Amino acid sequence: MKLYGKFFSIHLRCQMQYKVSFFLTSLGQFLVSFTALLGIVFMFMRFNTVEGFTLQEVMLCCAVVLFAYSIAECFGRGFDMFPMMIGNGEFDRALVRPRSEVFLVLASKMEFTRIGRLIQALAVFCYAIPASGVHWSADKIITLVLMISCGVLIFFGLFVIYAAISFFTIEGIEVMNIVTDGAREFGAYPYSIYGQGILKFLTFIIPLALFQYYPFLYLIDASNNKLFMLMPLLSLLFLLPCFGIWRFGLSKYKSTGS
Repeated sequence: MKLYGKFFSIHLRCQMQYKVSFFLTSLGQFLVSFTALLGIVFMFMRFNTVEGFTLQEVMLCCAVVLFAYSIAECFGRGFDMFPMMIGNGEFDRALVRPRSEVFLVLASKMEFTRIGRLIQALAVFCYAIPASGVHWSADKIITLVLMISCGVLIFFGLFVIYAAISFFTIEGIEVMNIVTDGAREFGAYPYSIYGQGILKFLTFIIPLALFQYYPFLYLIDASNNKLFMLMPLLSLLFLLPCFGIWRFGLSKYKSTGS
């Protein structure tokens, strides 16, 4: 952790060398996410509810996904940029250093400009938490914390898969954006509104619904099933195949010779 703290400090100081650029990029991240929020508001100006969910409830759901994704992208950016490490030979140097290659990839890049999205997620939380009608008992607070923290890890796992595929393709496969950026965009609404087929896929294949949809039902008292509170913890089993794919890709790695 001490070494990671040093990397954290280095990346932060580097990005703050250009304060205007840092501010404008953060503002851009804020505005891009803001347009998605406007789309939600405009939707509810036309329809009072969507699949029985109110605007305030959907805003709470949106804030959870946006907050989790932003943290994962900020600290897991090294895996998102991993194809560049393979292409320029930087990963070859990582392999001969006396630290885990996962740690070195993780610490290679941190994107603090994602603070723009984090600020927006916090602002939405400030609105949705009191307005959603949720009776905030201790178990509801724990559920919300589990949704966010496990969501961060699931998105992180998706970044690891994206990086692992690069062992075979060298360049990143853009189709992975469907389950990373796409999950962030579609996660603005409870996943059930996209149909039972999509919900099952996001439950049993890529368990985004386990940290978003099912505990959300428990939060808003749409379900009294206590097991829904613990669904985010069950989603963490997804990390096992994620790192299994990473280890398999690493075993097949061949240098590009850069």
